[in-house]
Amino acid sequence: MARVAKLARNVSYMKISISVSSPAWDRDAFKEQLIYVQEAERMGADTVWTVEGWGQDAATPLAYLAARTKTIKLGTAIMQITARAPAMTAMTAMTLSSLSEGRFILGLGSSGPQIVEGLHGQSFERPLSRMKETIKIIQAAFAGEKITISGAQIKLPLPGGEGKPMRLAQPPNEEIPLYLATLGPKSLEYTGQIAQGWIGTAFTPERADALLDPIWAGAESAGRDKTQIDVHVGVASVAFDKNIHSLVQPLKMGKAFTLAAMGSKKTNFYNDAYSKSGWAEVAEKVRNLWLKGQRHKAAQSVPDEMVLQTNLLGTEEMIEERLRVYRKAGVNTLKVTPIASNLKERINTLGKIIDLAANSA
Repeated sequence: MARVAKLARNVSYMKISISVSSPAWDRDAFKEQLIYVQEAERMGADTVWTVEGWGQDAATPLAYLAARTKTIKLGTAIMQITARAPAMTAMTAMTLSSLSEGRFILGLGSSGPQIVEGLHGQSFERPLSRMKETIKIIQAAFAGEKITISGAQIKLPLPGGEGKPMRLAQPPNEEIPLYLATLGPKSLEYTGQIAQGWIGTAFTPERADALLDPIWAGAESAGRDKTQIDVHVGVASVAFDKNIHSLVQPLKMGKAFTLAAMGSKKTNFYNDAYSKSGWAEVAEKVRNLWLKGQRHKAAQSVPDEMVLQTNLLGTEEMIEERLRVYRKAGVNTLKVTPIASNLKERINTLGKIIDLAANSA
């Protein structure tokens, strides 16, 4: 953990990371993803992240990539804390760290009620409490300690059973960095208290304070410095073109989906986060239209400026300026997804954004 904290202090330029996700049945897509990751590594990308929703798991692809790469870091964005028992999460993380010779980053998140309750059959009640208890177990496992907890949601060993406190049969490894994907005020504060990095979404640098201030407050309460935390923000898309309108319009449906469908009618953390970042009226309007089945109107209700603030679109000069805005807001690392019609174009776009980021300090 100290190694990661030191890295955050020493890097003065904007780091670029990527994510990978492809259908399990599409062999060609997997082959292209491998080439993309290897080229990203060659060009200096910091980390490759896997996602875990209701498709692929986050861990298995990283085991494959660990064997086919040498220097790029490998992270989960995210492992869902209710998708596997905390001890299994710890075992998986320690195995991936060993396979990758220390390149693995454990990114955790609570997900949302639709997935947690609909797919995993777990209650979504008190997600921060579950997160804290899960991390307590993981930290004990990493430290080589016997695992025991009597929490509000997790109890180990199981009361009244035949189990006893156990430690994992792996050498301790407390160097695995922990990143958290959080959006609520209390969970953001907790991130600042204990995590080496924040996996940020629904983030606009113009209102960075809405999400970063609670992190900094948490860090201060724990006696930590801001530089010990990697502020890692996902930027949905990157595209270079003078015709801004042609870049913005195709992205509005995805933004509407995030505002309205990335959660239940009652709970949508992304909608809440955008609301706190100055887009409350838009967020409410888009969600209401979407829930009425008027998806096209919902998408068209997303302002151009909202798309431009949450993506990297335009000329090299425009994008370089946006990188400076992110950097000034306190962001250390940007996760990017190049818009491209083929693999070659995708790699070229990634190379351009890595070069621009290196000059954005």
